[in-house]
Amino acid sequence: MTAGAVTTAAVWAGVALIGGVGSVLRFVVDRAVARRVAESFPFGTLVVNISGAALLGFLGGLVLSKEAALLAGTAFVGAYTTFSTWMLETQRLGEERQVRAAVANIVVSIVLGEAAALLAQSIAERL
Repeated sequence: MTAGAVTTAAVWAGVALIGGVGSVLRFVVDRAVARRVAESFPFGTLVVNISGAALLGFLGGLVLSKEAALLAGTAFVGAYTTFSTWMLETQRLGEERQVRAAVANIVVSIVLGEAAALLAQSIAERL
């Protein structure tokens, strides 16, 4: 095996391992929030996605190697955050005729996610 192949294999193994950690953490955070907030609004997913946006913004403000960015950003944060669950929960709110909550989930997630990413990126750039 060449050095490049070993590096590629190590990166793929890292993606699998770190992605697994991110997805487990997403589950833990979502459940912890859901236990504390007994509402039909998906606060657990909101907390996960906003904190993930902040983390990704922070990582984007750092100078990382291509491999480090892949492992931290794509593997960990990509597995931690969840667009599909956000959309499914929004669609279910609509089905349940909770249109205000569905619209609020979209607007709040986008506005807070963008603000969190920009703020965290700004902080990282100052380090």
